[in-house]
Amino acid sequence: MPVLHALANPARFLKIARPLTPILFWLGVILAGFGAWAGLRVTPPDYLQGETVRILYIHVPAAWLGMGGWSGVAIASLCYLVWRHPLASLAARAMAPVGALFAAICLATGSIWGRPAWGTWWEWDGRLTSMLLLLFVYLAYIALAKADAERGGDGRVPALFGVAGSVLLPVIRYSVVWWNTLHQGQSIGLTSTSIDASMLWPLWFTLVGFSLFFGGVVLMRMRAALATQKVEARMKRMAAQ
Repeated sequence: MPVLHALANPARFLKIARPLTPILFWLGVILAGFGAWAGLRVTPPDYLQGETVRILYIHVPAAWLGMGGWSGVAIASLCYLVWRHPLASLAARAMAPVGALFAAICLATGSIWGRPAWGTWWEWDGRLTSMLLLLFVYLAYIALAKADAERGGDGRVPALFGVAGSVLLPVIRYSVVWWNTLHQGQSIGLTSTSIDASMLWPLWFTLVGFSLFFGGVVLMRMRAALATQKVEARMKRMAAQ
């Protein structure tokens, strides 16, 4: 925990975040761009799904970061509730819109993928419905955090919501196991995968690339929020003189 306490200092955080932000952002863009290009132009089509399988290079990272983003919100919210570090609350608020964007991309690409595979743009099965609920939870958290900030709240209510919303994550993860669903089962496990190696390798580039991009954008948002707080505090001091 000493590391967390050290990073809770805004000055120390900014000292690390300033050089790290462009590195994460641009490295993420390069890796994700290469992975997407390779997935579109280099890998062979699937023997069953044909060319439509190529959307997995966007869909899978988007699903990963849609869920991973909320995991980050929940962990940061818990840290705020336990240790009262303002930066933890700031991190949760910075991650929520980015995670919501990836959750929306996941749903959109899933619908595009599902149209030729299932014959419909949407199906109320376990995986799709639970992912849609996660997007709504993201939007509710964003609205709640904004309302809490506007009324001068201490951030506990959004933090509690951030922790409580994490119950959706195992539902999404195991929905293809618990219920009969059109969505395919798990393709990539810790020890094995059902995707052929000739098609799999670009996915690692997009997964890592989008993850780094996510981190870079979150750091940007946190730095912008800290700068706004600094300006507001200066304006209040000037008004009080």
